[in-house]
Amino acid sequence: MKNFIELLSDIRDNGVDKPDRTGIGSRAVFGRMLRWDLSNGFPLQTTRRVPLRIAFEETMFFLRGQSQTKLLEEKNINIWKGNTSREFLDKRGLTYLQEGDMGRGYGVQWRDWHSPAKDPIRDEYDTTDQIADLLKGLKDDPYGRRHVVTGWNPGELDQMALPPCHMLHMYSVEADFNVGMGKLNNSFVMRSNDVPYGLPFNIASYALINHIFAKYLGFIPGELVYFGWDVHVYQNQLEMVNEILERTPRALPTLRINKDLTTFDDILALQWEDIELIGYDPYPDVKNKPEMAV
Repeated sequence: MKNFIELLSDIRDNGVDKPDRTGIGSRAVFGRMLRWDLSNGFPLQTTRRVPLRIAFEETMFFLRGQSQTKLLEEKNINIWKGNTSREFLDKRGLTYLQEGDMGRGYGVQWRDWHSPAKDPIRDEYDTTDQIADLLKGLKDDPYGRRHVVTGWNPGELDQMALPPCHMLHMYSVEADFNVGMGKLNNSFVMRSNDVPYGLPFNIASYALINHIFAKYLGFIPGELVYFGWDVHVYQNQLEMVNEILERTPRALPTLRINKDLTTFDDILALQWEDIELIGYDPYPDVKNKPEMAV
């Protein structure tokens, strides 16, 4: 994860200070790309411990198309609590949502995209399950160039607790004649990215998705690529960043899925106990750790 460290250093040393909606202020750079070869290890930050279980449970929450984040809180995962509180939802004008409901964000768009009804007389939507369609497309036309999932639905942004930060993910298969099977590559685009807190989990999430989909499709994990637009550190995270930058990245762990994935339902039924992380040896958490900006 040397490139992650280099990105943090780039933001600290070259970023531009500016205000933001949280009131904390950020230091940001615009337009950055990172990539990882997943055959070289699972890209989990080692300069600070990142609980992979949190990334796994949130990823599965999205893949299942769920929106009620109290399902995560029941598993002691509170990363959405601030952005789905009664006060936060009401400020967003989402008074009709139950506390804890993120609305039509992320996984809801992945699994239940709403398109205008073809027949204007019908008072209903045509819906698209983007994940099911993606997996079918990767099976039927693996070398196609249209394997894309989007969470950015302009017509429904006002129905989301937060507009999606990771707003687009794309997939590509390439032949690997050395092993006699295809390699699955994927990438994700982030319009706005809290690098110290958010990005390690985003990287882990899309690396997990690659491993899950590759096993289901009979491929091997290939490359993971990140594109960031507004790539930032909050002003109250700068001491934390300095502490991280004093550390040298350690060897990456490996990931194993200890379950056969032969159907889409097998994917949706994955549990944390089915995941094995091998050889993860991170530094302890940082001392100067502020609250997450909401």
